[in-house]
Amino acid sequence: MAIRFVTGNEGKVREAREYFEGIEAVERVAHDYTEIQSDSLEAIAARGAHETFDALGGEEPVVVDDTGLFVDALGGFPGPYSAYVEDTVGVDRLWRLAKGEENRRARFRTVLAYADENGTETFDGAVAGTLVAPRGEGGFGYDPIFEYNGRTLAEMSTEEKNAISHRGRALAKFAEWYGERRP
Repeated sequence: MAIRFVTGNEGKVREAREYFEGIEAVERVAHDYTEIQSDSLEAIAARGAHETFDALGGEEPVVVDDTGLFVDALGGFPGPYSAYVEDTVGVDRLWRLAKGEENRRARFRTVLAYADENGTETFDGAVAGTLVAPRGEGGFGYDPIFEYNGRTLAEMSTEEKNAISHRGRALAKFAEWYGERRP
């Protein structure tokens, strides 16, 4: 059985495949679930996973994630609205908004929600960093403006990013839990 990762973002699936290599196949599933408006990443991801599990027949487990970039000087904005802000305002414009701030500390948070016939479990991960002018060719989303230990996430390989990233930390928790449950 494969882990069915519900996303339109192939970058997220590549990261998940790194974590489950040799353990379980990761399959990307495109499903347009209702993304509720909430200040809670946990609520958004859990609702999406539960809805998708039911919509796809309720037989094979699914994983949904929700990620937010929380900028200290902007009161945590864009937070759970990060994908919408990226799509409408863009990464460069968010950087222009933050670059004038003295405090450019930020953190990425990811919550993975796993849904099966027994319910929904969530796993979170976070990484703290600083917003900087865009650099790097890799990654996706806000990776070019998020610096960790002198390098942006876009300047790291997938392996390097997974070792420290918010999604990588959530995937590590999920992989450990999943591994303990496998027959």
